[in-house]
Amino acid sequence: MRYSGLEAFLRRDRGRLGGGPVALIFCEDQAEIDTTLRHHLQLGFRPVLAFMAPHLALAPDLTAQVLRIDWDPAADRAVPHAVDRLSEAAPGLWMFYCYNAEFLFYPFSETRSVPEMLAFHTEERRAAMLTYVVDLYAGDLDRSPDAVSLDDAWMDRTGYYALARPDPARHNHPKERQLDFFGGLRWRYEEHVPPERRKIDRIALFRAARGLRLRSDHTFSDEEYNTYACPWHHNLTAALMSFRTAKALKRNPGSSESIRSFRWHGSVRFDWQSRQLLDLGLIEPGQWF
Repeated sequence: MRYSGLEAFLRRDRGRLGGGPVALIFCEDQAEIDTTLRHHLQLGFRPVLAFMAPHLALAPDLTAQVLRIDWDPAADRAVPHAVDRLSEAAPGLWMFYCYNAEFLFYPFSETRSVPEMLAFHTEERRAAMLTYVVDLYAGDLDRSPDAVSLDDAWMDRTGYYALARPDPARHNHPKERQLDFFGGLRWRYEEHVPPERRKIDRIALFRAARGLRLRSDHTFSDEEYNTYACPWHHNLTAALMSFRTAKALKRNPGSSESIRSFRWHGSVRFDWQSRQLLDLGLIEPGQWF
């Protein structure tokens, strides 16, 4: 099903959001659109909404499985506006958002579905989940000049760190249970990345609520949504394995020519398994065993 825009979808078929969890996939270019959509369908998201410019192509078999919504990625606050609008329209539903060529992984994601994970997370009285955006990049940029390769995907196994998140309203005293996380390509090539875009934390999974607003730094207006854990113990965390930064660095003329390879001594091939991320400490199971 295809809609001319988000408002057209909400007017005609808001009921198709069902009981969730809902995946919102924002497609900025053609890179791995079909693979991204299939990955999140397999995890158990229903429905999957694909926000796409009209000129982008979608595999024929996916047209009946996803809800395609015409979308302009260059519009002002394009992603926050869509997230805010859907959160307002479907309070209580679990939602997830990412971009094309990004893939959600969480503990035991090969054998447990997203609805199972979120049911447990809800029982722990959590309304959001911290996800780390872990950069992926092609190992051979001569063969994959756009830095995207599913068969030759690499990641950084080291170089991640966190800093206290200051609260301007409290004289920059650290916010409770909130940290700013850094690492990956945004850290190694920080001279090409604006300071406000260097963080790798994103609240990608959240429970919709009226009045909830997504900020430009991927945090929410409800500060409890931005915490990494509840006050009494650690909670689940997840990772978004993302080619997005590598694509941007190779697309940008200011950085592309200076990057012959993204690989370094801290690189390791990504095996597309959650176990690898657990072993590296990039995701945590919390109390979910």
